[in-house]
Amino acid sequence: MPEAINNKAKNKAKNKQVRRFTFDSRIDYAVILPVLLLIVIGLYALWVAVSHDYPNQAMTFVLQQGSWVIIGLVIAFLVMHLDAKWLWQLTPAFYFIGLALLVLPLFLFDPNLVASTGAKNWVSIGGHTLFQPSEFMKITYILMLSRWIVSFQDKLETRELKDDFRLIGRLFLATLPVAVLSVFQHDFGTFLVFVVILAGLILVSGVSWKIILPAVLAVVLIIVAVVLLVMNPTGQKFLGEVFSQYQVNRFVAWLHPFEYTETFSAQQAAALTSVGIGGLFGKGLGMANVHVPVRESDMIFTVIGEDFGFIGGVVVIVLYFILIARMIRATFQSNNPFYTYISTGFIMLLLFHVFENIGAAIGVVPLTGIPLPFISQGGSALMADLIGVGLVLSMKYNQLPDWFNARDQARRNLEIKKNKRRRAKASQMASKS
Repeated sequence: MPEAINNKAKNKAKNKQVRRFTFDSRIDYAVILPVLLLIVIGLYALWVAVSHDYPNQAMTFVLQQGSWVIIGLVIAFLVMHLDAKWLWQLTPAFYFIGLALLVLPLFLFDPNLVASTGAKNWVSIGGHTLFQPSEFMKITYILMLSRWIVSFQDKLETRELKDDFRLIGRLFLATLPVAVLSVFQHDFGTFLVFVVILAGLILVSGVSWKIILPAVLAVVLIIVAVVLLVMNPTGQKFLGEVFSQYQVNRFVAWLHPFEYTETFSAQQAAALTSVGIGGLFGKGLGMANVHVPVRESDMIFTVIGEDFGFIGGVVVIVLYFILIARMIRATFQSNNPFYTYISTGFIMLLLFHVFENIGAAIGVVPLTGIPLPFISQGGSALMADLIGVGLVLSMKYNQLPDWFNARDQARRNLEIKKNKRRRAKASQMASKS
């Protein structure tokens, strides 16, 4: 009788835990709110930028961006509801579709756009720029790497250093097609994002520090060597053999922004001037007196800096900090390894985008043409970022109660023990024979 009462109490507790996962409680509003605020800031900054640079098309730009926001939010809502098993099964298809789309800019491109940006990374038909496949590829790349890490770890009973090298080899294999296509597209800036995602996932996958520390030291030495080469003409010629002259010029413009203002450092110099004149509190609403080339997309932070000054810039950075901190918290609370790695990859993407874009606007790092998440003009980046948010929200929305996962883990442990017994029995029979 006491045992029956005990079981009844346990079932009641389970049912209560299941009921707690209602529609409202499973949505992480602390992730959604900063995203929406950043989108609103982006729409305002876009309106200011285009109303000065393209006054006759200002409303068109804003309405177009607004339509991409709506489409992106709808897709994010659908992704949030996507079942983890479906996502796992569809990941290889998403990855290969992403690679197929990444090939298109090599054949469907606008020569004028390539001449101005130095990269073939946009799909253009008949002079109309359609979309940037690499933005969507970042998401499918995260999915594929997360799937490979989880499937690899599930097969391991014990882990040795050679297993870490095998895992890294597999992840490099998934990265190789992206690297090759990035070389053909001359899109080094975007490829850096993939490298950062790869590095972040390797770091949290449990790879030994005996591998990570030498790799970090090698990267630091490479960065120092590149900076030293850029600082002298002979080194610049050498880098011109490895990278395109357009990319070398971006490094030079970073180091000497006001020395080549008539040519390749005009954007960098204008960005620094725009942010600088904003001062502490900014010049006020709708102000954009300094003309910064392409400020509606890659240089959107200069609009915020000029209008709202240092305070406005800090507010934007704090919103990103809140968003990323909340995503990290949700990642730690997740009991699904697949989603944990997906969320980690997307967090690395956001961190690098924010650091690189804002850093380039204030002269901390060279320009790479990487957009500012949720703020920069452009449908591809915005929708890809919102898909990433949908995946992070899905992590909590589809999270099963702890008792269900504990039961599932117990079944897996039992299966592992059975397999060990079978192997031991098979080896004993083989030794006897």
